[in-house]
Amino acid sequence: MSERKVLNKYYPPDFDPAKIPKLKLPKDRQYVVRLMAPFNMRCKTCGEYIYKGKKFNARKETVQNQLYMGLPIFRFYIKCTRCLAEITFKTDPENTDYAMEHGATRNFQAEKLIEEEEKRIQQEREDEELNNPMKVLENRTRDSKMEMEVLENLQELKELNQRQAQVDFEGMLGQYRELEKREREREKEEDERETKDMLERALVKRLRDSDSENEEDGSSNSTDVLSHKTCNTDNPTDILTAGKPTETHGTVEAKKAKVESWEKSVGTLGAGATLGSLIVRKKSAATSQVKTPAASSTTEKTSSPCASSPAKLSTPCAATSNGSSSLSLLGAYSDSESNDSE
Repeated sequence: MSERKVLNKYYPPDFDPAKIPKLKLPKDRQYVVRLMAPFNMRCKTCGEYIYKGKKFNARKETVQNQLYMGLPIFRFYIKCTRCLAEITFKTDPENTDYAMEHGATRNFQAEKLIEEEEKRIQQEREDEELNNPMKVLENRTRDSKMEMEVLENLQELKELNQRQAQVDFEGMLGQYRELEKREREREKEEDERETKDMLERALVKRLRDSDSENEEDGSSNSTDVLSHKTCNTDNPTDILTAGKPTETHGTVEAKKAKVESWEKSVGTLGAGATLGSLIVRKKSAATSQVKTPAASSTTEKTSSPCASSPAKLSTPCAATSNGSSSLSLLGAYSDSESNDSE
């Protein structure tokens, strides 16, 4: 199968174009074309308005015996959209436009007619000046005289307007500019005043807040000083228990009351009682070296409450040296351990 779109055709060797029969068509034959109305028109039959740009299926033919510089002129046939009357117009290559022929009138034609009349007058004048030099001089004199009359009339109109004018437009514009300038300055001053007032109010509020905060800090500092003064700092063992919460007089008194209530309910025991043997005094370094390992271990176990560390040295050991009851010493020892652990 051959190609549908080809550029080169096959011509056989015996091809003779003269043998091809020519189709005889009439010169005024018509073609159906799609076009738009070239101008606004009104139908003469029904008065229907046809605007520029409306599309039609028109018949096109070549006008016989009419040429413009070798260019053919074409005629178009359309039908009215309302009454189907036939309307014809043709091309006008001389004026690069279209000319109405039959069936309608062209709208907005006045301006075009004026332009055509001016062109016709100008053309006639040029033809006259071409063959008559005196006519050229007369036309120039008439034009200069007309121009001088126009200038004089214009000057008279200006003077008349100035005499009748009672409004100074320049003065009005100057006053308006001054008024605008004053208005801008007044608005600027008001803005600056409002900004200054806002800053002052903010500063006063900040000072009041800082004063109230200082008063609160001073009251809290005074309460802290009073609480520190009420604390017990007379105990010599406070140095050993540094970093631990200090005991107040209330806690010490509560401990003493607890020991006294215990002694009242149970009673005191003698120095030779079983509980008194639990506390053993620390011996010198020479005697501790002679002891056996078993005795040394027993001594370490029994002497651990008082001699374990210097930090745990407290009132129980001192009470033992003073010869107080072993039961009260045991109660005081248990309280001191609980406080140290806390």
